Amino acid sequence: MQSKLKTSLVIPVLLITFIGFGLLAFLVSGNQIVQFDKVIISFIQGLESEPLTTTMNFFSFIGSGSSIKVLGLITVICLFFLLKHRSDLILFIVVLIGSHYVFRTLKQLFHRARPDLHRLIEIGGYSFPSGHATNAITFYGILSFLLWRHIPTYWGRTFLVIFSTIMILMIGISRIYLGVHYPSDVIAGYFAGTFWLFIAIWCYQFIKEKVYERTNRI
Repeated sequence: MQSKLKTSLVIPVLLITFIGFGLLAFLVSGNQIVQFDKVIISFIQGLESEPLTTTMNFFSFIGSGSSIKVLGLITVICLFFLLKHRSDLILFIVVLIGSHYVFRTLKQLFHRARPDLHRLIEIGGYSFPSGHATNAITFYGILSFLLWRHIPTYWGRTFLVIFSTIMILMIGISRIYLGVHYPSDVIAGYFAGTFWLFIAIWCYQFIKEKVYERTNRI
């Protein structure tokens, strides 16, 4: 991931995530993805054990709205006082706030009930798409984008990407393991979050370029 996303990368990602989400939404609306969900749920929940449940509860908590707010506040403080990049601060806040409203709006549109197979925790609300998955990919995605250029070493950047990827995947898997989301909910959350993340970064870069051109115009 570079500090500037090129249009040649943004357009394919937007198309893939838009089509991917649309396809999942179509299959979910027609109850045509039930077997896929059941197979994945059966495999993941078949690994159930007390230590694994504790681990999955931890990742689920880390991906919750309250945790994202706390982690977001810490990140905002770091960006403001340490990195001194106030435009990055605005982008970060917009991405997180937008992510919340993206999955909230989609949940209200699809009204998919949560799975009722084997729940390890109880939670209300609609299921599609997963808010945890959406928040995870937008939070760790924008964090990686903003920190990338401030990490000078190859191994440092590699660690950043691996860490973010693990967090995103584990938060999503934890929701399936705990029985509160279908796999298709999680995948849809990843699609929705990625679409919003790239749109936000693309618009941010476009505005920055226009401002730069205007201030440097002779």
